[in-house]
Formats: sequence, C-alpha cells, structure tokens
Amino acid sequence: MKALVLSGGAGTRLRPITHTSAKQLVPVANKPVLFYGLESIAAAGITDVGIIVGDTAEEIRAAVGDGSRFGLTVTYIPQHAPLGLAHAVLIAREFLGEDDFVMYLGDNFVVGGITDLVDEFRAARPDAQILLTKVPDPRSFGVAELDADGRVARLEEKPAHPKSDLALVGVYLFTPAVHEAVRAITPSARGELEITHALQWLIDRRLKVSSTVISGYWKDTGNVEDMLEVNRSVLELLTPGHEGSVDDATEIIGRVRIGRGATVRGSRIVGPAIIGPRTVVENSYIGPSTSIAENCRVTDSEIEYSIVLSGSSLHGVGRIEASLIGRDVEITPAPPTPAAHRLVLGDHSKVQISA
Repeated sequence: MKALVLSGGAGTRLRPITHTSAKQLVPVANKPVLFYGLESIAAAGITDVGIIVGDTAEEIRAAVGDGSRFGLTVTYIPQHAPLGLAHAVLIAREFLGEDDFVMYLGDNFVVGGITDLVDEFRAARPDAQILLTKVPDPRSFGVAELDADGRVARLEEKPAHPKSDLALVGVYLFTPAVHEAVRAITPSARGELEITHALQWLIDRRLKVSSTVISGYWKDTGNVEDMLEVNRSVLELLTPGHEGSVDDATEIIGRVRIGRGATVRGSRIVGPAIIGPRTVVENSYIGPSTSIAENCRVTDSEIEYSIVLSGSSLHGVGRIEASLIGRDVEITPAPPTPAAHRLVLGDHSKVQISA
C-alpha cells in the first residue's frame, strides 16, 4: 500500500503567512502540520509516499527531504496548478501503479493517526473508503448523504444547501478502481476535478464506497482559527520538560516544555505551552495554549492562545491573544503621540484597531 500526500495549494485563508511559507509547514506545537501526517502514515506501516507539490515545492523538499527521517521513501510529483484532488490522483498514476493507497491532505490534522483506518480498509478492501465527521457548517466541505442502511448514497462538493452535516475528512483510501473514475469525470464549475465526483462515479456504478464516521478530533488547518485550535489540542498532550535555563524568579505552572538553549527570566508561564530552542523570555507572561518557536525574544509582554513563528520578537506589548505571528516579526508599542496608527502590512492582511 502507498500514500499520496497533497502539499500543493496556495493557502489563501492563511495569508499573509502563506505569502512566504507553505501552509503545510506552518507549525503546530512547533512542528509543521505536514510532519504529523507523515508520522501517521509511517505508523500505519506505509513507507512509499508520493507528495504532490506546487509553487512551494522547494520549501516542501527542503523540509521533508527524502523522507528517511520519518522512515519513508518519498517521491515528489509536481502539479502545475491546484486543479482538484482527483487531478492529483490523475497525475500520480505512474507512481501509484496498481497498488491500493491512502490519500492524505497535508494541511489536515487527525488526532490518533490513521492506523486503525488503514487496518480496517486492508481487512474489508472496499473500492473506496472515506472518513466523515459532523460539522456545524458543511457548506465549505465535501458533504456525504447516507441511506437508511448507513451506506454512502450521494456526495456533493461545497453545496449551497447541504443535505447532511457529514463532511469528508481529508483522508481517503482507494483501490486502483479510482483511476478509471478520475479519468471519466469532467471539471466542476470551479474548474477542478473533484474527488467527490470520482467517488460518486464509483457509487453510481455500484462499486463499494464505505464510510467511517469519526467522533475524534479532526481539523482542516486552512485558517487561523482552526490552526490555533489544533495547536491548543496538541499542547494538551504535551510532555513537559526543561532543557533551557530558568531562573528562580520564574514561575512555571502546568505542562510547559522549554527547548534547548532557551532562557527564561523573571516570567510566569502557564501551560500548556512550549518555548522553542534559543528563545529568550524576560519579565513576561506566557499563557495557556501558546507555542513560541525557536530564536524568538519576548520581553515585558503578555501573550496567550497564540502561535509565534521563528525569529520574532515582542517587546513591551501589554497583551496579545488568539494570534498567529509569522517569522521575523517585530512587535513593539506605538509611540504615545501623535494619536495615529503606523502600519506595514502584507497583502490580504486583517487588522483590528481600537477606536
């Protein structure tokens, strides 16, 4: 069995962060989201992985390499434009051959991994198997409609009027039967080859498409809110440990991990929280559900329920929360006068300013 991991796409919902970084490499608890997926694939006993890459191909290659650090053998498959999940299967035909495979969206996060799902698929071997979960607003997802016996009857991609609240999770399992399906379908109204259409093609021809409704934790980390929530959930399972320097004037409460070479002075850190290697925290408060990456500096500041990427600094800022702060960012207080805001913002930024 092989794996096909999708790591293309522009990551428009995470701009401006993704103007300079692949969305699959934005860190959760100081580890790229993509790495969690690759670790889950390896844990399921799959070692041969194809990674679909687009404009951020070089960054993905630099981060993942040949896959050996994960116990994997990685093949990179270029996709010239994000033309849909079924298109990814189409262009990966040579790599996939006649093997069964799991398709994993590189920006998705499934707590507990996929080992049980892969074992279930190997035992029953339907033509396709999908994961479903209930969501409050299914209009942003592929949506499944089940019949009275719980079998998949119909699938729609981002419907305006969903017939159920069951959304497709970004993990799919296929036999080679899917290859005929992706060749048979045509682009949707948005110009993409939809995997939901390929699955419906299989259903219409009475091939077996099974589903598993999961009640565990799953998130598509494509926007800031979900990224922060995934970060919170991962930190809840954090193993505490201190590899840096913490002075006697610092108070550490709960699950806190302090990376090698980090320095904490005169501060209060309330877990779950993680401080990356070589980061300096002085006279500051780090609150729950906060990840601060390597080589950062936080002085005379307060921050909680946030993610701070590498090389950034916060100095003298009263309170920051529910924020995603990119690499090499500097945050400082505004001068007291004149009463105006001075901003340097990237494309598609969102800013909230008090009146």
